[in-house]
Amino acid sequence: MNLALNLVAVRTIIRKEMIRVLRIWVQTIVPPAITMTLYFIIFGNLIGRRIGSMEGFDYMQYIAPGLIMMSVITNSYGNVVSSFFGAKFGRHVEEMLVSPMSNATIIIGHVAGGVLRGLLVGMLVTVVALFFTRLEVAHPFIMISVVLMSSIVFSLAGFINAIFARKFDDISIVPTFVLTPLTYLGGVFYSISMLPEFWQTVSKANPILYMVNAFRYGILGASDISIAHAYAILFGFIVLLFSACVLLMNRGVGIRE
Repeated sequence: MNLALNLVAVRTIIRKEMIRVLRIWVQTIVPPAITMTLYFIIFGNLIGRRIGSMEGFDYMQYIAPGLIMMSVITNSYGNVVSSFFGAKFGRHVEEMLVSPMSNATIIIGHVAGGVLRGLLVGMLVTVVALFFTRLEVAHPFIMISVVLMSSIVFSLAGFINAIFARKFDDISIVPTFVLTPLTYLGGVFYSISMLPEFWQTVSKANPILYMVNAFRYGILGASDISIAHAYAILFGFIVLLFSACVLLMNRGVGIRE
């Protein structure tokens, strides 16, 4: 299959994903905005008054990048896992498998759809954040590249979850028991410098910590970790997860069984 046909296939999958997101916008776009508004009101406004400043920033301002990144992560992941598992459950994934498009094209199309939803929700949450605090982007390139790479990572992770899922309950296990704890412990609401040395070391094993802090550095110019380490981890996860997706698709895991 030549490049031109692959591009048509990718565009078609992306178009299908975006139509799906926009058609059920009440379920895909509105809930994250409402949830993040509540976070800003409760954590930023009510609790933030008692906490005061953090790392030289107003608490509301400090948590805003973390909340934006949290919405991007969860929506990128959720879009791909629900979409591809839905294709498996509805048996129309077989139509893609017997078509001339490559497995890599199927992966890239679904991942791009997840990235677009993650970025769309992230922009909406950013608009919500501006009603509560002031955000001035310190490093635009870092902000854009980190949020883009992070959404790719979790879109790929969602694709793997969808491959192994056998029933609808399986697509909620990882978000509930893995993704949510890692996100809350990823420095969204606090600086790890506040933790004892042992727990700082433990926190550095959480990849979401690097994504949140790198994105915060892009907006506020403040970070608890090395930005170079964050980029290395993001790039490493993209290569690893994409390779795993291609391998699983080529072997037909969870699809041809």
